[in-house]
Amino acid sequence: MPIGKYIYGIIPRLRSGQVNSNTHESVGPYGISACKEVHFIPYQNIAAVVIDAEMVDYTHMFKDALARALVEHQKVIEKIMSIEYSVIPMRLGTFALNEAEVKDILSKGYGLIKEIIPKISDKIEIDVICAWSDFTSVIKEAGEEKEIYEYKEKLLSSPKGITVDDQMKIGFMLKKALDEKREKYAFKIQDALKMVSIDSKSHELMDDKMVTNTAFLIDKLKQKEFFAKVEYLNTEFKELLNFRCVGPLPAYSFFTLEIKKIQFNDVDWARKRLGILEDCSSKEDIKKAFHKQVFISHPDRNPDKPGIEKEFDEIRRSYNILLDYAQSCAQVGKENLYFNEDEFEKNAVLVKVRG
Repeated sequence: MPIGKYIYGIIPRLRSGQVNSNTHESVGPYGISACKEVHFIPYQNIAAVVIDAEMVDYTHMFKDALARALVEHQKVIEKIMSIEYSVIPMRLGTFALNEAEVKDILSKGYGLIKEIIPKISDKIEIDVICAWSDFTSVIKEAGEEKEIYEYKEKLLSSPKGITVDDQMKIGFMLKKALDEKREKYAFKIQDALKMVSIDSKSHELMDDKMVTNTAFLIDKLKQKEFFAKVEYLNTEFKELLNFRCVGPLPAYSFFTLEIKKIQFNDVDWARKRLGILEDCSSKEDIKKAFHKQVFISHPDRNPDKPGIEKEFDEIRRSYNILLDYAQSCAQVGKENLYFNEDEFEKNAVLVKVRG
């Protein structure tokens, strides 16, 4: 495997003497190459936290190996936080070929990074996970609600018996009742904790027992107040809900960065797919070309045309590729998209907040 620079995150160079343009300060042997030093690569008044490591494709890792890599990734970021740096995390598995490419990434993303730094300075993320204490009792209670109870009684008294369709309907009714109950409690919890937080973001629920899985961005100085509020909720819903907090964490849910290395062949294919033949176009030109192709090729307008769904998917994919390219051009101060290869090389990297 070739050796590259694995990027953990970006930090502001706020303290003189710690990270300067002439040194690559080390924070010790951590992370994916424990025999090597995690160090900083500076650019202007920001720096990347990196380590020299084999350039492994994380998208093809087995789940257990990926889980270990994630834990190591997070440990390094937490170590940086422990020495009083605010960290903008980088997406797991982000590599650059060498120091020059790291600095190119920092250069391309500099405007975005500078916007994010004040938003994470002296801020932390706390994840709050809440689940039903006794899920069986919650299901039983939902099943006793008037509409479901009366429907079950009607079925039990029917001489025809209970059909598979009847069972499915009861299942849908029960799920609807559980979802409404879950949403009611999730809203109460999130509403209470939003009072002591700056922002929040809901995550996917892992199973039916979970009521809420929410990340909160809070001021470091309000940690005690936040945890006191969680404890109050835990007491208020003691018989019904169990609470668990994870953190303090860097702002993973709000400002994790990802790097997209845009390929010329993809951009060339995308612009031809949308019928753009000029060597230079604006973002508005891209939108017009997309809307024209959508109008012509939408499945609703061509219900009997073979392969129309695939054709329409290609149009949307082409548009998304060109939007990424437009954003990468904007990051280097260019309003237009250039489709010759020499100009393309100057805008081939996009730094963005993960969606």
